[in-house]
Amino acid sequence: MDSIDEGIIRCVTVNARSTYAEIGEAVGLSPSAAKRRLDRLVADGVIAGFTALVNTEALGWTAEAYVEVYCTGNPTPAVLRRDLEGIPEVIEACTVSGPADALLYMRAADIPHLERAIQRLRESRVIDRTESVIVLSRLINRPRST
Repeated sequence: MDSIDEGIIRCVTVNARSTYAEIGEAVGLSPSAAKRRLDRLVADGVIAGFTALVNTEALGWTAEAYVEVYCTGNPTPAVLRRDLEGIPEVIEACTVSGPADALLYMRAADIPHLERAIQRLRESRVIDRTESVIVLSRLINRPRST
């Protein structure tokens, strides 16, 4: 991994739909050389995939909640991730220390929408129960660094 690879990663992190010409221009390569380098990063597993980021505020999803997840048995993080990935209202999910197995950040249009999404969570064969905390207001909301 060199500075060119790092530049390519920065470029596709900002815009996964960047063209090879745009990537090449950003790192000083021709479009075909940029494609070869990007393909190598994908083949080596450095770039695991490309995705669309959905702006939940633009969807009108203003209800927010933090949900603690308690699992049955001892599912691996990969098993839990598989069950959570199909629920678009789950914006972030982390395994955590303490009594809960995972902590989720969820967004929905309103409380009934949030309740339906949490019910879908509970349908997972690996989730025993959940505990939810609804966000009333944001006091600090700092952007994350990339």
